[in-house]
Amino acid sequence: MELTVVGVRFKKAGKIYYFDPGEHLLAPGDGVIVETARGVEFGQVVFGPMTVDEEEIVAPLKKVIRKADNQDCRQLALNREKESKAYQVCLEKISDHKLPMKLVGVEQTFDANKIIFYFTADGRIDFRELVKDLASVFRTRIELRQIGVRDEAKMVGGLGCCGRELCCATWLSDFASVSIRMAKEQNLSLNPTKISGICGRLMCCLKYENESYEHARESLPGLGSWVITPDGEGKVSSVNIFKKCLNVELKESKTIKEYQSEEITMKEGQSKNYRGHKKECPKQSNEERI
Repeated sequence: MELTVVGVRFKKAGKIYYFDPGEHLLAPGDGVIVETARGVEFGQVVFGPMTVDEEEIVAPLKKVIRKADNQDCRQLALNREKESKAYQVCLEKISDHKLPMKLVGVEQTFDANKIIFYFTADGRIDFRELVKDLASVFRTRIELRQIGVRDEAKMVGGLGCCGRELCCATWLSDFASVSIRMAKEQNLSLNPTKISGICGRLMCCLKYENESYEHARESLPGLGSWVITPDGEGKVSSVNIFKKCLNVELKESKTIKEYQSEEITMKEGQSKNYRGHKKECPKQSNEERI
């Protein structure tokens, strides 16, 4: 069974959620008022209406309450002003309580029923007294939510080493798992300062081209593999996937020479896999991560 839905996003690079447009005529870019688990929220249509299979829907599929009007836009702007003031108040309260935490951002729900304070800290923080103080000031529900350094970078934004705005703050809605193995396969320096983003974790862009690197390496012998060259038998010492050439240490002369991939053949009994393992061997699960 197929259902008609619109995709709604609540933050610039946030996740997209499905909603039933009902009788409303909506187009990408329209503001909408919807009900979520946090209450009534203001969101923006990013695609649709479109039909999707019922299996792709996380039940229950909630309806769009209404298309946002000028009053809703003014309310949203007012909420942003309140968030700015709430940020300053919270900073003062954190200082008064001498809590080892860093305030990252503040978010007020559209219906003003809750204010969420996002923070980072090295460990668990007892912020019960802080919540009481904030509740007495704003007289609404208060939530303090501890986030990680990647989420902090997404909220704050900034420039990456490429000179462009951070992917996570502009368009990347989900964080992919990135491992040090990806940097190794791309022949990058394993210096943490060169392969880490401003969040201190491995750069998300290591994931973008990793599949292409893995595909290219499938046609090349692995490091340490024994191959047959025009000059005799040798062992692969390095691989350049862009030039599709290999450096081979010859068995007889102990010299290292460069060959194009089409000039060599695998020695009988070895699989043509970059890591020198048989393809049926499973990948290790205990990958090193930063």
